[in-house]
Amino acid sequence: MRKIVVPTDFSDNAYNALVYACEIFKYERSEIYILHAYADEVYQLGNITDRKLLEAKKAEIEQRSAQSLKEVLEKIKAYSPNPRHSVSTIPAFGSLIDEVNDLVNRENIDIVVMGTRGAANDRSITFGSNTLMVMKYIQCPVLAIPENYKYHPPRELLFPTNYLIPYKRRELKLLCELTGSFRSNIHMLYIDPMKKPSLRQEDNKEFLKKELRKANLTFETTEEKDKTMAISKYIVHQNIDMLVMVNTRHSHLEDMLMPSTVNTLGLHIKIPFLILQNIPR
Repeated sequence: MRKIVVPTDFSDNAYNALVYACEIFKYERSEIYILHAYADEVYQLGNITDRKLLEAKKAEIEQRSAQSLKEVLEKIKAYSPNPRHSVSTIPAFGSLIDEVNDLVNRENIDIVVMGTRGAANDRSITFGSNTLMVMKYIQCPVLAIPENYKYHPPRELLFPTNYLIPYKRRELKLLCELTGSFRSNIHMLYIDPMKKPSLRQEDNKEFLKKELRKANLTFETTEEKDKTMAISKYIVHQNIDMLVMVNTRHSHLEDMLMPSTVNTLGLHIKIPFLILQNIPR
């Protein structure tokens, strides 16, 4: 049973991510949790010093949240009446990061799927602040879906790596099952070429081959020194459908999630972005 969290702020971007989640996991038995965390909405009402007034506003927003979630649930069930899927809603009084992480731990969630931008939809940025925080700190894989991205099967995936990271089996299994459903090709791109790979790199490469056995793997090297440029060029030239990266210290993604780099990357990347957190659970 695949367990999926889709945070929502009731924007079109959030609903588009929900549609993508239903489509990409349509072949798998899945539990989908649509989560709305509304604490910020309560505290942004102003400097409320009266506890009774705060509780009244909290109850009002909770009721509105529950009603909006009900409407989203009815809409997605009409769009995707998949008997393999069980969809439920969760209104939660808390911060988005805390509520998602609590749900991840409580329900042993496999993946979080969300839009790259929320209701504010600032077109001058690549990722909204909530999305960026989730990508950095949530303790399970995160799949970010660009605004207005129309679903089509992820047949070509790009996975940049230096083969120095000891990947986690659970997260690679998620990727393996996903690519197996669509008979996908995964392009393993080595951006930091050395004259000869170390034994550690060779071992990690063999581990990837074993764990991603359901996909067709191709191993390539680029002489491009700029990681962002190398990834952007490869996406365009190879018609890549999804970018896969790992969030860990000393990885490509750690450098690329700096705001200036992310915004540069966003000029070229208009495809789903899967972040593997690479932590044991």
